[in-house]
Amino acid sequence: MADIVFCLMTVKDIDQVVEIERGSFHTPWSKEAFVNELTKNPLALYFVGKVDECIIAYAGTWIVHGEAHITNIAVHPRERGKHFGDALSLQLLQGVAKRGVDRATLEVRVSNEVAQKMYRKLGFIPVGIRPGYYTDTCEDALIMWKDILKVKEDVHK
Repeated sequence: MADIVFCLMTVKDIDQVVEIERGSFHTPWSKEAFVNELTKNPLALYFVGKVDECIIAYAGTWIVHGEAHITNIAVHPRERGKHFGDALSLQLLQGVAKRGVDRATLEVRVSNEVAQKMYRKLGFIPVGIRPGYYTDTCEDALIMWKDILKVKEDVHK
């Protein structure tokens, strides 16, 4: 795997993040949504992953009452399959743990088996279904939770 460097997302990163967002999701967030997250949402924490100064992945979460609600994790389509998503997810979990977070949750499409496999590797467990959660397709979401205090250090095995 190429060397990836993680840092907090800044407003300057948003154009590259939106490009990844558009290549990753049926209903992508707008540039304005990311600007609002970084400038107006005190609960938000976002990281980017860079290879040779180019953003190839990003992840975000809201920290609410000691819990992290992961909002999005995406890797540029040309960089998928290289474990960058694993590494970035681990960085995000370590970042929230350093802020005193006890647990993390997320929703993932029931059809997204690749993401579910990654989340299970990170220690997330399925706990329920949100029927019709994704408004673009009315697809159900699998709800997953994780105890942050047990973050695995090596997810590449």
